[in-house]
Amino acid sequence: MKYQMEVCIDNIESLTNAMQGGATRIELCSSLALGGLTPSWGLMRSASEFSVIPVFAMIRPRQGDFLYLPAEIDQMMWDIEIAAQAGLQGVVFGVLTANGDVDKEATQKLTSHAHALNLQVTYHRAIDQCRDYHQAIETLLEIGVNRVLTSGTATSAEQGCDVIAKMVEQVQDNMVIMAGAGVNANNVTKIVTQTGVNEVHLSGKTVRPSGMKLAQHQARMGNADCDDFSIPITSISALEAVAKQLKTL
Repeated sequence: MKYQMEVCIDNIESLTNAMQGGATRIELCSSLALGGLTPSWGLMRSASEFSVIPVFAMIRPRQGDFLYLPAEIDQMMWDIEIAAQAGLQGVVFGVLTANGDVDKEATQKLTSHAHALNLQVTYHRAIDQCRDYHQAIETLLEIGVNRVLTSGTATSAEQGCDVIAKMVEQVQDNMVIMAGAGVNANNVTKIVTQTGVNEVHLSGKTVRPSGMKLAQHQARMGNADCDDFSIPITSISALEAVAKQLKTL
């Protein structure tokens, strides 16, 4: 079986690393440290120019929960349009109600807009914060979402294998279930074989030192625990190790 390995990135350097490491699709974000936010137009356009594999843009207007104001939904609609104009192949989003259900009206609006622009739609791990994942899947099937990224409502995909397997059984061939959160070379075989998924999602995060030669580190650009001289990037070797495991299945 041919397995898909989606890699989430938030800078153009990591795009090159992801492709070299064996990624078959990119989830393009900004601020992965916050769980991923909408990337800039420049990053979308650059990824479209350089990538030889499909690129899906995260559409998440802010950090925090997935209960959005009407103005934020409008913002997401514009960002979906920008992703299409940039030449990307899909978008990734998730919207919930205050009670923890899929916001059917907003999700339908966003999905219809994306599909009209020839973009695929992935509903992200907002589903892992739903009060009833089974009902959430039924709603997303009705709306026509293409795939769902999930950890099976657990902290990691490995811990959520039982629920992910139930999701795969529930959707049959009508939607793709993609396992993500904590996927690595040590557990990807277990996750795939126990759940029946044929798509996995990971970041393969590492860091590299800054090329700056200046020794002055006192001034910080963000939180005190954020090291401005340590650059988060995708690890080629971490992805290669996962890809190697997938090829043996």
